[in-house]
Amino acid sequence: MKLWLVAVGHKMPAWITTGFTEYAKRMAREAQIELIEIKPEPRTTGKSVAQMMEAEAQRILTALPKDALRIALDERGAHFSTKQLAQQMQGWMGGGRDVAFVIGGADGLHESIKNSVQQLLALSSMTLPHGLVRVLLAEQLYRAHSMLHNHPYHRE
Repeated sequence: MKLWLVAVGHKMPAWITTGFTEYAKRMAREAQIELIEIKPEPRTTGKSVAQMMEAEAQRILTALPKDALRIALDERGAHFSTKQLAQQMQGWMGGGRDVAFVIGGADGLHESIKNSVQQLLALSSMTLPHGLVRVLLAEQLYRAHSMLHNHPYHRE
């Protein structure tokens, strides 16, 4: 199973790239994390925010891995504890499908993306910088996987 992070944004600060890469490389082969960066719509085109989000949505839909379970990150989504995320991951691994997490850009995700996914997931009720979401999600996926394999990374 692959865990795909499909994220709007590129040219992230080094600390974001370093943080994401650190957790991605820790993952076991059976649950690798792969990043697909989506180029954000230029802010200088005179388009409305809705038009920019729609253009980004088209890029996201084109980039999403085929047949993957789709989960969009949104502050209004379901809130899981780390233990609940681990249980979800166990189900995903048993289901044999890849999982694609969609992270929006500066303006969030277009409604067409939110409506096309199987689940909305919140990392926090607060709005988070989209680059930071990459790091937080990768860490939580690593933590959940560690819990499933009795690795001492997670402590209760």
